[in-house]
This record gives sequence, C-alpha cells and structure tokens, in this order.
Amino acid sequence: MRRDPGEPSPQPSFADPAATNVVAPRAATAGDAPELVRLRVLMLTAMAGGTAPPPGPWLTATEETLRRRLAEAEPTMAAYVVDNPDRPGELAACAVGTIEERLGTPGNPGGLSGHLFNVCTDPGQRRRGYARACTQELLRWYRERGVGAVDLAATEEGAPLYRELGFAPLTAMRLTTPARRTEDSSAPTAGSGGGEVAGQVTAGR
Repeated sequence: MRRDPGEPSPQPSFADPAATNVVAPRAATAGDAPELVRLRVLMLTAMAGGTAPPPGPWLTATEETLRRRLAEAEPTMAAYVVDNPDRPGELAACAVGTIEERLGTPGNPGGLSGHLFNVCTDPGQRRRGYARACTQELLRWYRERGVGAVDLAATEEGAPLYRELGFAPLTAMRLTTPARRTEDSSAPTAGSGGGEVAGQVTAGR
C-alpha cells in the first residue's frame, strides 16, 4: 500500500494524545533495539500463524542494525514507540520506517520514498490505539523530511487502519536470493546482488 504525505489525510492527520487519550509515542533510541527486536519476533510469529521464527544470527544482526542506524547523526531510519505502562522497561508498541532516495517522478520530484514496517503491538496492550499513534508520528517524520511517497506491506488485520490513514493498495513483487558470505569465493562482486530484493510495481513510479 502507498500513501502520498503531500495529500490531505482523514482527520486527525497525526497523533494528538490530548484528543485521543493515547499515551504519546516517542522517538526510539539505540537503547530500544532489544525491545524492538522482541516486538519484531512477535510480529513475525503472528504473520506465520503462531509459529515463532527460529533463533539465529538474524536476531543479533537485526539488533546491531537498529543500534547503528538509530544512532546516526542524520538517520534515514526512525522508529516511534510507546512505553509499556504496565511493565517499565518494555515497549507496548512500535512502528519503524526508512527513507530511500530513488529517481524522481512528476508526483515525487525529489525521489525520496519511505518504507514503513515493523508495526507491532504487544498482545497485552492491544486495542489502545498505540499502533496508530506510532504510525502517525512516523508519517509526521516523513512529511517533515520531504518524503513524497510511503510504501508498506499490510496484513488483512492491519489494512483498515492504513486505509484510514490514506494508504491505497498497489501491486508488489519480491525476489528472494540466496545470501552469500563475504569470505566465500563466490561472494557477490560490485553490481551483483545478495540478500533480499523487493520490488513494488505502481503506476507513476
């Protein structure tokens, strides 16, 4: 699904804790990385029908990526979180997003595009508006940086929320390629691919 931050959104456009009685989200820091990983595992488990993803190096790599990118002076990744009011030190919900510089289009001359993901609420904290509030703050972050379009992959459960925030469906395709170790003699060279490649097809891009 895609949203153009430049277009009017259903009101209220962004989180207003005073109006919604929702705990105000805050920008995540590098210190939130372990909790962001925990919520990601919960999200992946739910998406797999209750089957938890296997542990492995990906957990450490994910935490390291979050710590590094959230600590950058001019970050192209941001996360907004709500602290768990019942369990100090834990997060109740989060939303994560990145900015990518692509080639411009008539509708997005600067070419800045966002990808919103890892929207998750702890099971014990649902139905309180936390995910919506985090997502709205992330959309504000995108708007302030001149991002012309924001994409996300929506589950059936989450789709109604995103439609309310102005997102519209689009066709998406993904190619997953085998990861290669750098020490391997077959490691990818400049210009070759490795890891995961995702493509989204939409009119006007």
